[in-house]
Amino acid sequence: MIYLCFVIWICINSCFAQQYYDPSDCSSEPRNGSRYECQYSFQNSCTTFLVYRANRHFQTISSISDLFILNSTEVLQQNSVTSSDEILKPGREVLVPTNCFCSDRFFQANVSYKVLSNLTFSEIACGVLEGLLNSPILSGANPSQGKEPEFGSELQVPLRCACPDNFTPSKRVIYLVTYPFIEGDEIGTLSIKPTVFPNTTVLIPLTKVPVVDFSVPDPPPPTPAFLPTISNRKKPKSTKSRNLYMAISIAGAILVLVALVACGIMALKKLKGEKFMSRSSLISCSRARSSPRSANSCLSPDILVEIKYSLFMYSIEDLKKATRDFSEENKIGGEVYKGLINNVEVMIQPTRFEKTWQAIDLHSKINHINIVNLHGVCYGEVDFSCSYLVFEFPSNGCLRHCLSNPLQWHRRTQIAFDIATGLHYLHYCTFLPLAHLSLSSTNIFVTTNWRAKLANIGTSAAVGPVKEMDSKDSVRGWVAPEYLHHGSTSEKVDIFAYGVILLELISAWEDLDGKSFKGSITFLGGASEGGCFEQLRSFMDPSLKDDNPLAEALCLAVLAKACLEDDPLHRPTMDDIMKVLARMV
Repeated sequence: MIYLCFVIWICINSCFAQQYYDPSDCSSEPRNGSRYECQYSFQNSCTTFLVYRANRHFQTISSISDLFILNSTEVLQQNSVTSSDEILKPGREVLVPTNCFCSDRFFQANVSYKVLSNLTFSEIACGVLEGLLNSPILSGANPSQGKEPEFGSELQVPLRCACPDNFTPSKRVIYLVTYPFIEGDEIGTLSIKPTVFPNTTVLIPLTKVPVVDFSVPDPPPPTPAFLPTISNRKKPKSTKSRNLYMAISIAGAILVLVALVACGIMALKKLKGEKFMSRSSLISCSRARSSPRSANSCLSPDILVEIKYSLFMYSIEDLKKATRDFSEENKIGGEVYKGLINNVEVMIQPTRFEKTWQAIDLHSKINHINIVNLHGVCYGEVDFSCSYLVFEFPSNGCLRHCLSNPLQWHRRTQIAFDIATGLHYLHYCTFLPLAHLSLSSTNIFVTTNWRAKLANIGTSAAVGPVKEMDSKDSVRGWVAPEYLHHGSTSEKVDIFAYGVILLELISAWEDLDGKSFKGSITFLGGASEGGCFEQLRSFMDPSLKDDNPLAEALCLAVLAKACLEDDPLHRPTMDDIMKVLARMV
């Protein structure tokens, strides 16, 4: 939290005496006093600061600078961060320098925002921009958008800001910092006397460049809605009172007994060697420090974050024992190992330390039957440079392995439906939408009852602007052209990969460059000679024999061809795909 050199009452020396605090909620209609007026100001423009909190979607100085269209070097100078790519803790406050100017009646700092996912005005203003403006103001600044912004459109964003007017040189105010309140802020530190509410903003007057406290405090415990008053007058004890006291004493004794039994059970679990670590010790952040949600939105699947997310902390000895010292026989692809811990099969994946925290944060916010669960973590012996993620291991192994053996057709269609269901969850049921970005038949695992689960979710990214790919990123198999050449993190990358998997399910081929598939499905476009069904029959997996309903296979092949369009805008959405598959399963 920003330490103040002056308390809020300094504002009586400026024209903002009645409007330094904006009480209007981010998603509500603006009230009188919302935004900061400039018509009577002696200063029409100034350089000032906004406060933005790092979150799982904008967790580096570089990404936050891109959001506010700033040079990352300029933002680094105001924040004690060594690198623009350093991962910041969720809730970490970042000072964002901005140019504030008077437009019509109000001060504002203009930025633009490109809509690259299906978000409402309220979700952009209150979520992405953390309440630095009201959603009705954002909507009013973009009248051509209609009720909600269109995908791919460029929004004009007038952020709240203000410039000071100084009458008393001894109390000269240089900056008025726009500070958005969230639940858990300690308003006593700000010396604010009135009641304040989350999703509102306050102007903080400063006489010099602000200093940031980089700690992320835990939210304070909730205060009761009322404090009971107790009379000092002694009342004579009655028989009814004694009976009440006895009943309360008995109930208290029962509660103590239950607590002791619970403690005993927990102690027995610890004696078995299961090292338990709650998420609170893994991630020093809280839901209260994350981006505020729209007040009028429905309950999000992210409500799971409110539930304590628990992981096991494994030792390196545990993993060596489980994998026979990481033997080659235990490898199941790449650097991933299969192991047995407490008679439970697991997948063990080495990863960099910073990637470990990203995976933990991501898996703490998703919970789906078609996505593998993260069981725990392990840190290296000498340092934390190499860590390990421990996942559940579906017993039938990866889909690529299953397709190397005969697999019945009805199981293939069920697997196709399960994969689509998992992707639909990532694309539509998380905030912000997620793209898997590394979907392949080796990253899909099959359970004992032949149900599919998506793996390697830790590499997923929020749908956002195009960025250059890291040269160290490995691109496996036939991938979407826009991802291969530009690193575009769109859900359409997953749609392309899903089309490849559909063709693998039909043919059981493993096509690494797409040349075999492209040459074999030309009959779907009418370019080949001969009957369509005969061409399709020759393309299908020979192990299916008579178990090959050609009508369903043709439906999947046509759907796969649509998914493999070079232009991502011509590909179907996962919602469209689900509607097709629901008729087959």
